Amino acid sequence: MRTRLAIHTHAFLERFFPERRLFLRSDTDTRFIRLKPSTQLVAFSGMALLVAWSIIATAILVMDSIGSGNFREQARRDQETYQLRLNEISSERDMRSAEAVAAQERFTTALEQISVMQSQLLQSETRRKELETGIEVIQATLRRTMKEREAAREEVAQLQNEDNADTTVASNDLNAEGVGALATALSETARERDAVFAEAQKAIALADDMRLELKLLEEKNDQIFRQLEDAMTVSVEPLEKMFTQAGLSTKSLLEEVRRGYTGQGGPLTPLSVSTSGGEMDANALRMNQILNDLDRLNMYRIAAETVPFANPVKSAVRYTSGFGMRWGRMHKGSDFAGPHGTPIYSTADGVVVHAGWLSGYGRLIKIKHAHGIETRYAHLAKIRVNVGQRVSRGELIGDMGNSGRSTGTHLHYEVRVNGKAVNPMTFIKAARDVF
Repeated sequence: MRTRLAIHTHAFLERFFPERRLFLRSDTDTRFIRLKPSTQLVAFSGMALLVAWSIIATAILVMDSIGSGNFREQARRDQETYQLRLNEISSERDMRSAEAVAAQERFTTALEQISVMQSQLLQSETRRKELETGIEVIQATLRRTMKEREAAREEVAQLQNEDNADTTVASNDLNAEGVGALATALSETARERDAVFAEAQKAIALADDMRLELKLLEEKNDQIFRQLEDAMTVSVEPLEKMFTQAGLSTKSLLEEVRRGYTGQGGPLTPLSVSTSGGEMDANALRMNQILNDLDRLNMYRIAAETVPFANPVKSAVRYTSGFGMRWGRMHKGSDFAGPHGTPIYSTADGVVVHAGWLSGYGRLIKIKHAHGIETRYAHLAKIRVNVGQRVSRGELIGDMGNSGRSTGTHLHYEVRVNGKAVNPMTFIKAARDVF
């Protein structure tokens, strides 16, 4: 059975692969190799598999090459788009920085104008009180003068009555000397009366002038009050909004500033302009309200110096990574990439509590601020401050670098409130329209 199957198989293969002989001839001998159909089938199959494998491998390589080219082209386009976007963001940041500088200048000018207007208001209020006192004195003098005038009139009438009675009883006994003395007395009395009346008229005219001047002064004071109140509204509301957007309580901030402030020229004291020691009038109440607003504005200014609202980098840099989850891990700050050695600045007043190497942070600076806030500046190339040193907002503290666990030159910037990391851009964006 097997022999028949082999014979049939051999006959079938003979149709496609007839038996061949391969002769090998030498100088002295001739040999041949017999190639059976089965041997030829195996060789053909092997060659077919080799060719098929070559074709498939070549196709795969070509397709991979085409795909890699497309990927590189897409990556190049994405990189160009990203670079253009970074340039736009850098330009916008420079524009915002210029606007912030202009806003700071306007804010300083407004404070100076408020100080001048406050001085004018105090002077006007003092002048108004002097005029009120002068009017009271004039009114008292006028009342006294009127009483004296009435007394003089009564005395003249009495003398005239006495003169008429004496003339009726003893008109024949009067001589020329008595009549002359009586005429002299009457004349002096009339002159005194006229003088008193003239003085009273002058006092009335002066009082009217002073009332007019007082009214004009009150109108001027009211205008100054309105301007000061408007200036306070324009100045205080943006600061309150800035602290609120940063997630800070304005009430607790003001209380902490009141407790900790020990400098000169700080929070103001309400002013009383009452001269009688009684209740303050409407102007005094308005003045005290303005002084309270100035006090609040000044405390906001003090608090703003100790909160990290500023940008740690003033040069042209790229914002490469933000706060939040990244590669399955929490990224607790914001990254700014720029040239090696780019200056790094403190974002608020505070005290340096760490200035050295720390694990993955590399060269790290920690600054402790008021209100439980701490800022961190990591991966620095150089540290320019020492532990315990007090720094101000905008002061140079280090240079950008690539130290620690870092993949390129950049600044890793963190803000922590009561030990918990928060988004630094919240503070920077909140102050964008104020400073």
